[in-house]
This record gives sequence, structure tokens and C-alpha cells, in this order.
Amino acid sequence: MNSSPVSRPLFRLLKSSKAFQFTTSTSRHEPLPSIAPKPTIDIKHIRQNPELYSQNCIDRNYKSQSESPFKIVKLFDEWRALQRSGRGLREKNNEIRTKLTHAKTFSGREADDEADDHPRESHLEEARELKQQIGQIEAKEELLTEEIHNLAAELPNLTSQETPIGRDPKIIGYINDHPESTSSSSGRIWRNHVHIGNDLGLLNFTGAATTSGWGWYYLENEAALLEQALIQYALSVAMKHGFMVVSPPSIVYSHISSACGFRPRDLNGEQQVYTMQQSEKHHGTGKPDLSLAGTAEIPFASMKANTTMEETELPLRVVGSSRCYRAEAGARGVETKGLYRVHEFSKVEMFGWTLPDQEVELFDSMLSIQKEILQNLGLHCRILEMPSTDLGASAVRKQDIEAYFPSRREKHDGWGEVTSTSICTDYQSRRLATRFRSSQNHSDASSTSSTASPSTLPHVGNKTDFPSTVNGTALAVPRITAALLELNWNEKDSTVAVPTVLAPWMHGIDIIKKRR
Repeated sequence: MNSSPVSRPLFRLLKSSKAFQFTTSTSRHEPLPSIAPKPTIDIKHIRQNPELYSQNCIDRNYKSQSESPFKIVKLFDEWRALQRSGRGLREKNNEIRTKLTHAKTFSGREADDEADDHPRESHLEEARELKQQIGQIEAKEELLTEEIHNLAAELPNLTSQETPIGRDPKIIGYINDHPESTSSSSGRIWRNHVHIGNDLGLLNFTGAATTSGWGWYYLENEAALLEQALIQYALSVAMKHGFMVVSPPSIVYSHISSACGFRPRDLNGEQQVYTMQQSEKHHGTGKPDLSLAGTAEIPFASMKANTTMEETELPLRVVGSSRCYRAEAGARGVETKGLYRVHEFSKVEMFGWTLPDQEVELFDSMLSIQKEILQNLGLHCRILEMPSTDLGASAVRKQDIEAYFPSRREKHDGWGEVTSTSICTDYQSRRLATRFRSSQNHSDASSTSSTASPSTLPHVGNKTDFPSTVNGTALAVPRITAALLELNWNEKDSTVAVPTVLAPWMHGIDIIKKRR
């Protein structure tokens, strides 16, 4: 696959502006807990480019947010008008305070002298009224600030010029040959992985349905070994390419998930995140909600929350295995039958922080690792540049790799996603307060506004910036297991061949056979 360069100016759109940056709640309904990282969203760029952000929402199927950029402009104008009014009242209040101070210092009389009582009381009354008016203005300013930030926080990241607009992905390459030259005329007998797993004693969906419900499963015998072998193989490849191994937690604060772009419900209102119920003793205490992580991307991104790294530390790349939890597992039926879409699974995830002008290099390196893994496992795959409507909130660009599943031939020509790689620029680092100390300005634009923000984040010596984040799936166990069972099935002797690269972790098993 030839990697096309990403448009640099578009990637820098959220990097430069320092004026009118807010550090308040990221939710319309619930404020951030005090322990949460304080996000710094670039409101100025949204105000300067409302048409860009509005069209971006439409292109990415965030239609309900498409008017938000224009609302932000309107609300900011109201905020600025209040600033001017407040400034005038404060100047007048300062004049009165000066008069009161001078009157007491130079009158030659005591403060309670009857000759001075009337003008002094008049000034004090006027000062009290001004204080009240200023307080009302400040309260309105605070409400406007919060509403502007809430609207901005719900906007998706901007979109790379490499991303096709619409719903159709672009095929940009293939891995390995197709297992049959002409699928329709092939005499080969294919089995779906559920049939194979039941026949060879590898998969137990019945017991899992009793234990946990639909969408869960037991991996038994060689399938359980295969899971561990796949994990170890994926880790070994990533480590070979310089990734540091990390074992992340599976439970995260809900506000951390939101900061990474994962919402409790998707655009269709379908639940995506498992939120843990708090015990009664914690109700009303302000203790933050906890969620089961849908991907290790979330705890990895939060590793450096509220942290300033040195530029020399970048790129920082980590890889790790974790259990992942997805509340939305699709409707019942052929498309989601078996291991293809489940509620809980093991996955090896890659994540990295990099300089704002080096996202593509890290992106391409992750894709190279994915291709190496899938090629050596013998899977036939295609590589896709994903369209704008398929991007998550945090991503500006995404490439998926789909493997060929014989059981999916009738509905999807056999294709099913097995890996995904995304560039998120500074969407996550801004929301998690992750910075790096820079020796130079990595942003393309450097203009700043003379209008002071009510909560501008200090920018130490103009030498800190937000790193870009990139994430990619090294290997998702259930789908790879399903693809291997189906593609390596031998109908003649009812066996499945184990890929050679997994041999070091399969305890001498190279063929999976039916038990007698």
C-alpha cells in the first residue's frame, strides 16, 4: 500500500489559537468532577471558521450539531458585549472608590463628619449598585462561557483531505491472495466458524448464554490456547518495532471515556458503554462514575493526562492486551452470529503520542505492523480508507483492514473488519490536558486574539503544545479466530491448520482435530 500524504494545513486547524479557550465541563448536563483533566478546546478557530465546522458535521453525519458553530459565534458576540458593559461598570466603580479614598485622605475631617456624610453615602450606594450589576453580568458571562464550551465539546474533530466524503470507503490495497480464484464456481466446501467450533469442541455459546446472555462465549481447548498465542504473537511483532508493553486497567472513569471521544450512546441513541452502578453509600457524594473500557485506547490515552512531556520523549508508543467491553453488539442474525460481534473480547491495541507534524509517520508504522501480522497469519484482506461518516468523534482519518470470512460471502462479499487505525490530532490531548514542552512552534498558525478569555489556560513561554495521538488495533482475538477457523478448515478430515507463526505458544499443536 502506498500511503498518501495527509494535508498538513487541515491537520493544524486545532493547534494554534490560544484566546478564548475554555476549561469547563464537557457535558451539557453534568459538570466534570474536580479530579478530571481540564479540557482546552480551541474556541477561536471555531468562531473564525463556522462554515467549515458546520459542513464537517454534515459530512460526518452529525447533523444535530451542524448549527452549533453558528450558535457559538452568536453566543460569543453576546459574551463580548457583556465584557464591554462590565468593563465600563468596573471603570466607573473604580472612579467611585478613588473618590471615596481621596475624600477620606484629604478632607481634613473624620469619615463620620456630618458635612461629608451625604456625598459619601451617595458614593457608597452607587458602588453597591454597580457591584450588583457587575455580579449579574459576570453570572451571564459564566453561563455563556459554559454553553459555548458545551457546544464546542460536542463537535467532532475535523476531517483529513485523505478521507472520502460520504459513506463509501476507498479500497487502497490487498494482503495475500484470495483463497479461491472464483468464489461462485469453487468446489471447496466452506463452514462457518460456529459450526467448526461446535464440531471440534472449541466454542461454547450455550453455556455462555446461560451464564451471561447473548453476545458472550467460552473459548475451550485449542481455541483458548489460540487466544493466548494470538496475543503473544501480536505483542512480539509490536515490540520488535519499538513499542513498549503496558498492561492497562479495564475500568475507567466515564469522563475519561468521553474525553477520548467515546459517548454512552451513539448518534442513533444505542447504548455503547457499560457504566458501573455505584453503591448506595456513594450516591450523592460526587464520586465519579466508572465504565468498562470499550478499548485499551481509553486507558492508554489517559496515561499521560495532566502531564507535560518533553519533546525528546516523542514519539511515545505503547502496546498492550486488554479485555474490551461493548454494550452494542448488533442485532441477532447471520451478520452478528458467533464471534464476529460480541460484548466482551481480548484485543491487542497500539497507541502513541507524537509531534503535531509527525502523525502520518506513526499512522503508517501501525499499518505496517497490522499488515505484517495479518500476512503472516495467512489471511486474505483488503485495506480501506474509511469515509467521513464512519469516523469516530476523535478521528480525522481512519483506515480499516477487512479480512475475508467465507461465512459472510452472501451479505458482504465475505468481508469483515479486523483492524482499524486512526489519527486523532490533538482532540484527545486537549481534553486530557496532555502537553509536551517544545523547542519550537509546531503549529502552522500563530495568531492570537487580544480579547482575554475568562479562563485562558497559561501557555508557559509559548513553548508547550498538545501532542497528536494515533491508535490502531494490532489484533482482535474473536474475529481473527473466526477467520482462521473458516479459512483453514479442511472438510476432508475435519481439521483446522494452525498458522506456523503461532507455534511457539501452541504447545506443539499444529493441527486442531475432533476429539474422540
